[in-house]
Parts: sequence; C-alpha cells; structure tokens
Amino acid sequence: MLARLKHALRRLPGVTPGTSSLHQHLLLWLLLPQLVLWLAGAFFTYNLAARYANQVIDATLHTASKALARQVKPVGNGLFIDFPRAAQDIIEADPDDRVYYMVSTPPGQFILGNHKLPPPPAIAPLRLGQPYFYDGSMGEGDKRVDVRVAALYLSYGEAESPQSMLVQVARSRASREQLAGRILLDTALPLSVLIALMSMIVWAGIRAGLAPLARMRALVEDRGPNDLAPIKLESAPREVHALAKAINTLLSAVHESVSGQRRFISDAAHQLRTPLAGLKSQTELALNETTDPALKARLQRVHESATRSAHLVSQLLTLARAEPESGSAQGRARVELVRLASELTAEHVPRARQAGIDLGFDEADGGSVAVTGNALLLREAIANLIDNALRYAGRGSTVTVRVRPLGQDALVEVEDNGPGIAPADRERVFERFARATLQGDGCGLGLAIVKEIAERHAGNVTLEGAAPRGLRVLMRLPRAT
Repeated sequence: MLARLKHALRRLPGVTPGTSSLHQHLLLWLLLPQLVLWLAGAFFTYNLAARYANQVIDATLHTASKALARQVKPVGNGLFIDFPRAAQDIIEADPDDRVYYMVSTPPGQFILGNHKLPPPPAIAPLRLGQPYFYDGSMGEGDKRVDVRVAALYLSYGEAESPQSMLVQVARSRASREQLAGRILLDTALPLSVLIALMSMIVWAGIRAGLAPLARMRALVEDRGPNDLAPIKLESAPREVHALAKAINTLLSAVHESVSGQRRFISDAAHQLRTPLAGLKSQTELALNETTDPALKARLQRVHESATRSAHLVSQLLTLARAEPESGSAQGRARVELVRLASELTAEHVPRARQAGIDLGFDEADGGSVAVTGNALLLREAIANLIDNALRYAGRGSTVTVRVRPLGQDALVEVEDNGPGIAPADRERVFERFARATLQGDGCGLGLAIVKEIAERHAGNVTLEGAAPRGLRVLMRLPRAT
C-alpha cells in the first residue's frame, strides 16, 4: 500500500524529468496565455505602426502631388509644363527611397513622368481636388517594386468644355515597412524582457506553491515499508492539508487491516499447531502399539500428512512474517552469519544422518561476516536453504554450507550434489507453491520465503548449477558497516 502511495507521489514536481507533472502543466497553462498575448501584441503593434507610417507617407505624397500639379499650368485648352530638370533630379535623388510621378490627361494618356505607375482603382463618383491613396506594384528593371501611390484629379480648360487631369506621385513601401519594423522592434524587445521576467516569477511562484506537495512526497519516500504513522505537515495550504488528511485516513485503515491480519495469523498458528502436534503424537503412539501391517501403513500415511501439514503451517507463518507489508521494521541488529549458519548446520546434522546425507559447514577464511537485519528472519532463511537441500538432495548425497565475504556483501552458499534443478525452472521455483520436482515432501514455499527475506534485507538469492552435478543456492546480503 505504502509503495503504491510513493509511486503516485513521485509524479509530483521535480521527480521525473520528461514525464508529465503538475509543475509542467501549471507552467504550460500560465505561460501559454502570455505567449498568445505577446503574439497578439506584436501583430497589433505592427499594424498600428504601419497605419501611422502610411499616414505620414500619405501626407508627404499629397504635398508632393499638389506641388507637381502646380507645375502643370493650363493655357487655354492646353497645358504648360514648368518642370525643370533640376527639380526632377531632386525628386529622384534618393536611390533607396525613390519617388515616382506621372501626369496624364485625359487620365490614362501619359504626358510626363513614369508611365509604369499603376492606375488608381475605379472611383465613382469622381471628386476633383481630393487625393486618393492606394497600394500597388510596378516594374523597375528586372524586379517589381511595391509602392504607395497618391492620385489627384484636377480640372482645366474652358468652363464650357472642361477636361480632367490625373497627377500621381508614388513612393516605395520599403520605407514604410522599415519604419513599422523599427517600431515593432522597439516595442517587442521590452515586451519580451517583461514576458521573460513574468515567466521567471510564475515559475518561482509555482515552485513555492507546490513546495508543500514536494515535502509530503519526501515524507512518504523517507518512510520504511511498514511505517504507517500519520503524515504531519506543520504549514501547508488547505488543499494539501486535505490531501494529507485523506492519506492519513487511508494509512490508519491499512494499519488496522495489517493489525487484524497479524492477530489472525497469531490465532491461526495457535489453533492449527496444537491439534496437528496432537495428531502427530497420537499417530506415533498408534504406530508403536499396532502390529497390523495394513493399519500400520495407513497410520504412517496419516503421520506423514500431519507432519507435512505442520511444516506447511510453519512455512506460511514464516512467509507472512517475512513480507515487508506485515510486521514491524524494528528489531534489526548486527547478526554474525558464520556463527548463525554453523549453529543451524549443527542442528540439522541428526536429521541429515537419518536421511543418509553428509552435511557439513566450511569455515569462512575472512573470519567474521556480519550483516544488519532481523536475526529471526535470517535464521529462517538459512534454515530453509538447509532444509530444502536435505529434502531434495537424496540419500548418499553431500550438502555443504558456506559463509564468506564478497566485496561489500556477505554470501551464504548451500551446495549439494543431488539431482539439481533444470535451468528453465530456476526462476519459477521462487514463486509460491511452485515445485521443480514431485520428489520429496516439500510444499513449494522454502525458496519463496528465502527470496522475501533476502529482498527485505536489500539482498537477493540466485541458483547455479554445481560441478559435476547438483545445485548451489547463493544468498547475497549487504555487509554491516
């Protein structure tokens, strides 16, 4: 339960880079509107700058068109053009911002200037003396030039037969776009700095706002697998307090459930062991008293079943104590594995002699080999390794127990020269109630118990083939510092 809670809290800010987190979601949804506003501001700023630049250019073009119109003077029904070459050179002097002009009468019939200027759009009704402004493009050499044009319609001639004249003055739009670009740059640069500053403030605010969640995650991650005490947060927002309260309620329910399971296991041990022990005693007495071969065979099977059931109950209780989710994490101490393994080997010698097995213990070359852990569980693990070897090695075999240091680890080995386990079954036998052979009277829990205890002590257990035949079980545990 606590492991699943830790996994959920690891998804909080700053835990898994590249993965989706609450910090990333908040940062994205707070910075995205700022980016949209920045783009919208840049767009409107550019268009506003272009509009004001157009107004300035249009005013200049209007003035130039009126000045050009004054150089075209009506004389009777004709026109007198007073436009000296010096004035023309002044107008066309700037190669980067050229001014183009054209006079036509009637409109469309070229008289003076650049005949490539784009004509004005159709206008109805036509208003004389009022300027019209429009955008267009014209050819100049091998390229096209975008221009801003001012068109001015004028009337001349006798009142009885008036005629119209069109005066056009154009200017490249490059200057307008340069002006708008400069205005946009001058506006967008400070705005970008402001957006970056706001983003940093938002990022810092999100980190500060989610700090209570990070503290809660740290509190949960630092706990042992059996620590179900309530989470305490002295100062946190209401939402985090509500989450902590919900987690504490869940931890309390889990604690009650685990306590109930432990009580049930304790009661079951008492209720099951007593009748099984009585059944074994009664069958042993009956075996000693009866002489009937058929009855004696049946009593022997009952006695074997009772012994097997008692062993199964003992293994189940040991497995329950070895699981990280049950029991207390307290009771850890320094355990001398050499002394513990030699004592357990000596205890199993009578049983080994009865089974016709040569059981021995090899002294460690490095002297003391100690680990930090639960002495009771480590005793159960080594006892199960020896018990498994005696159950499956077979009569006439040899079983050797070793304890030796291996770098920063301690290694417990139990090797036999029995039939061994096929390589394909060496992973499966660590599962509960899994057996690689039908021989022997095991229940398929011994190696599962050893694996649970080894992992609870930050170690592991593996199986290897022995030469020339047999099996070697290696339990590796971190040495005590």
